[in-house]
Amino acid sequence: MTKILVIRSSANGARSVSNPLVDQFVADVTARNPGTTVVDRDLDADPIAHIRSDTLAGIGRPAPETEAAKPTRALSDTLIAELSTADLLVIGAPMYNFGMSTTLKSWFDHVLRAGATFNYTPQGPEGLMTGKRAVVIVSRAGAYREGAAAANDHQVPHILTLLGFIGITDVSVVCAEGLAFGPEAAAQSIANAQAELKQLASA
Repeated sequence: MTKILVIRSSANGARSVSNPLVDQFVADVTARNPGTTVVDRDLDADPIAHIRSDTLAGIGRPAPETEAAKPTRALSDTLIAELSTADLLVIGAPMYNFGMSTTLKSWFDHVLRAGATFNYTPQGPEGLMTGKRAVVIVSRAGAYREGAAAANDHQVPHILTLLGFIGITDVSVVCAEGLAFGPEAAAQSIANAQAELKQLASA
């Protein structure tokens, strides 16, 4: 392993649960793999603008070519280059209102680009970012992995769909959930996630 791309999407600052879990995992991986480089993109500190009508062409959609679309295309190129050269993608993904953060969705909007990260073929779409491993570190107040509440999880399935669309199918999801179920439940959930990440880092 030579390069890790970290995508953080927590808006919770020092109270973030996902960011410390990301930190732990990346530290463990790099300690086991000397010489590994890390590109760390914090979407809260450095947010990516949402796509608008005057920037739509910048992400490869049919639209008028505007001056505003040129920086969007340049940013899309940069984000895709970061991903294409990474061996491991680590995404910190808190749940907001049953889905991923809008900042993370905007990152995906700039990265999923026809002809760059996927192609349409007569047999259907073909992902071009193959051969990569991804670890998605999820934090959420409720519990959605099983039972009736699982139907409200529009976060993890969406992220897995987007990653799979560009060819990233070797994905591990580590989830710290039930964080609003009291201090003891939150601490246990975080400890379980930490232990799972320790195992993944040594794999």
